[in-house]
Amino acid sequence: MIPFVLILVSALFVKGVINKTRARLAGRTGVRFFQPLLTLGVLLGKGEIYSTSATVLTRVAPAIYLASAVAASLMLPLGVFPAAISFDGDFIVFSYLLAFGKLALVLAALESGSSFQGMGSAREVLFSMLVEPCFFLLIGTLAMVTGYGSFSAIFAKFDNMSVNLLMLSLILAYGFLNVALVENGRVPVDDTRTHLELTMVHEAMVLDLSGVDLAFIHAAGWLKLSMWGMLVVNALIPARTTGWMLVGWFLAAMVVYGVVIGAIESFMARNRMTKNATYLVTVSAIGLLGFAVAYVLMTSGM
Repeated sequence: MIPFVLILVSALFVKGVINKTRARLAGRTGVRFFQPLLTLGVLLGKGEIYSTSATVLTRVAPAIYLASAVAASLMLPLGVFPAAISFDGDFIVFSYLLAFGKLALVLAALESGSSFQGMGSAREVLFSMLVEPCFFLLIGTLAMVTGYGSFSAIFAKFDNMSVNLLMLSLILAYGFLNVALVENGRVPVDDTRTHLELTMVHEAMVLDLSGVDLAFIHAAGWLKLSMWGMLVVNALIPARTTGWMLVGWFLAAMVVYGVVIGAIESFMARNRMTKNATYLVTVSAIGLLGFAVAYVLMTSGM
């Protein structure tokens, strides 16, 4: 349960780190560090308003979205600390748990009858479809190198202390970082700060949600941001790191993770929508590169 607790803890501050990094790089003070948590508290105290075309699906979709994120986070280990739920092929269930939550949110968005939410849903599904090969290539590479088929066994055995495996781990971490940007609707594929419906992706899907429902969406987003960050960290940490050193390493790395995302959003512009497909195919090419490097290392005896 230690990795799950660490995901919950890091989910509370990563968004604040991103906001503060972005503000400082722009020469501003920015909002308070824990403003996202204060906003969440306000939303939890408000009621919901539903479209006349909404059915029970719209009412339960935010809870399904949050539940899928919580269930997926239980499958992630941290180095030698095993996940709460672990079995061979758990990374496949992990991927499709997140996909199931996204499907519920997409269907709820379509129920609103809004063309903007339909457009955002179509883009969200397209982005997920194009980035999925990258995730499976990255995990497949780790499974091939370690010889194991579950998250816990893979990251407990993946040791990047040699020069060759360190090079591979950097490629894998960069790939996971790009998947994190796509799956969390960050720059360069999306921008959580946009208010122009024609360019929205994730935010367009939740335009009609309010109160507790919107709070669930925000909480699930923080969990997903933290989960992908844990995968980035797992790709970088040596397998021999144990105990409190591993916990401290993770928390420090998550701060760096937030700073990196904040810097990316400060120095990069969002892609034109027509360029996103090219970017996402490039992200999958990173996964293929990692797989090719691992194959060459294995055939040459590493």
